[in-house]
Amino acid sequence: MPTHTHIHHAPPPVSETELATARWEDDGGPAIELRPTSKAEQWLRVSAALTERLPDLAGRDDVIVTCEADGTVSGAPAAFFPDLATIEIDTTVFAPHHPATLDPKQPGDEERYPAAWGALVHEAAHAAHSTWTTPPPLRGTAVDTAGQLLEESRAERAHLARRPADRRFLRATVGALVMPDFTAEAPADAWQAACAAALILARRDAGILDADETKSLEDTVTSILGGDLLATLTAIWQAAHHTADTDTQAMLDHARAWCTALGANPDQPEPVPAPDSGHAGVLAEAIGKVVRGVAAHEAALAAAQAAIAAAASARRKAKAAKAAHEWQAAQIAARVFAPGARPFTPGQPHPGSRAHSPITGTRPPTPAEKAAAGQLARALRAAAYRERTETVTASAAPPGRLNMRGALARDAQRAAGATPTALPWIHTQRRPTPSPPLRVGIAVDVSGSMRAATAPIASAAWIAAKATALTDPNSRTATVAYHTSLTAITTPGRAPHHVTEFAATGMGHSLAEAIDALTAGLELAKAGAGRLLVIASDGYYTTDEAAAAAERITGLRNAGCAVLWLAFAPDPRPLPGATLLELGDPARAAAAIAKAATTAITTH
Repeated sequence: MPTHTHIHHAPPPVSETELATARWEDDGGPAIELRPTSKAEQWLRVSAALTERLPDLAGRDDVIVTCEADGTVSGAPAAFFPDLATIEIDTTVFAPHHPATLDPKQPGDEERYPAAWGALVHEAAHAAHSTWTTPPPLRGTAVDTAGQLLEESRAERAHLARRPADRRFLRATVGALVMPDFTAEAPADAWQAACAAALILARRDAGILDADETKSLEDTVTSILGGDLLATLTAIWQAAHHTADTDTQAMLDHARAWCTALGANPDQPEPVPAPDSGHAGVLAEAIGKVVRGVAAHEAALAAAQAAIAAAASARRKAKAAKAAHEWQAAQIAARVFAPGARPFTPGQPHPGSRAHSPITGTRPPTPAEKAAAGQLARALRAAAYRERTETVTASAAPPGRLNMRGALARDAQRAAGATPTALPWIHTQRRPTPSPPLRVGIAVDVSGSMRAATAPIASAAWIAAKATALTDPNSRTATVAYHTSLTAITTPGRAPHHVTEFAATGMGHSLAEAIDALTAGLELAKAGAGRLLVIASDGYYTTDEAAAAAERITGLRNAGCAVLWLAFAPDPRPLPGATLLELGDPARAAAAIAKAATTAITTH
């Protein structure tokens, strides 16, 4: 039997330190330094925190937990003293953590040291469920040893019935609780093999370990005990698992049956292995495989859980970032499209200062521009048209169209004396499908490189905005001129009556912020309408400007908004995700925009 037991009914012997502390005769005071070292103070704090958490584990609040830095009195990694209502834990099970880094009072901190927490859970299981006791005359006998063996898995099984989530901690501590009892020098006789089975295989039947993890030990124990004897022992510990916490007599009966099966005298000390029993270290090797298998499974599970947690965290961060970006875009739109708004410079440290407006004036549209706007409006209306939906229903009586096959089938059913089930009348109901409105945002580059294209861009912007307003009362459009600053040329919900002319003399490109303003002002990222973003630019941006704008374009494309890039100069550099159209006159721009808008409406 392993020398380390986890339930000690006798109080631990008084240590030399405790004797020295109580020695007052010489100088009226303790013979040792009362103030503990810094590390000892930290272990006292950890002990107090574990004591505070113990009631949740054991269901009782009268048990004290102590962390022993110099080794436990019992010699085991952890032990429970029922008469003293005390649990002791060897601090080595917390390795490699320093006590100053431990905070057991904080729920979730135990995830960092599952083996140490598992030792506490194991002793808490004893504190909660090991209420039966071996009578004093039988303590130290083989029946006492067998009873303690059976109690290990029985208490853990009872604990899992109350707290199934503690299974992973009990699994993590199997190596710390069992391995010290089986060394390379430990013999592999029948009694030792039975002990290994009671400590490992019984935990399998208790639901703590898995069958594939214990297969190597099962094979080893079977080779030593034989299949029949192992089956007898298995029946004994399974019966013990269903024994009540207070049923001392039943547990003693199970322990006696255990001794009888192994040929040991229940009333004498446990059998001492013969020096030449052979197979030294076989059990330790098999148990080591079990422990390593459990550790591998737990590591894989922890990695999977960490990956899931990381993915969830990434989703939360992405959602928070999206919300922050939407709020920022709404603020930009409010500044750009406010009545009487002046040009807005994103990131300007002094919002009150005024930037130069690129607008130079307005003019009436030409007949060609009006015709182009009308053609584009008709194309948009045609694209938005939806066929009526048809719903066909069958019935036994009019209204509807009579289906002769159904009528003959109904007559045949009546003639045969059967209940008529055929439905000869077919009714078709046609309902109009509402056409989706259109949302068109236009971003016009007014930086210095676009000076030669200002006239066709102004014309194309008016044509697109006017045509959108003519398609449907619920359609909306807006146009923003951008360089370093943003200037609203047309605002959402207001149809332009005149062509706005502007000068391209700006520096820099705030296209990302212009897209944000149009997205927020027109809800370009929201489903339920045909959505189109038109960008008129040559694309000569800095790396940072291009990356920020490309990110917005990708987001709109993923949300179902089409993006059209109009270029009126040679060698354009459109950003990824936009459909390029190289144009030289507004009339071609109208046809191109019509085609792109048609695609946007019909596919999104």
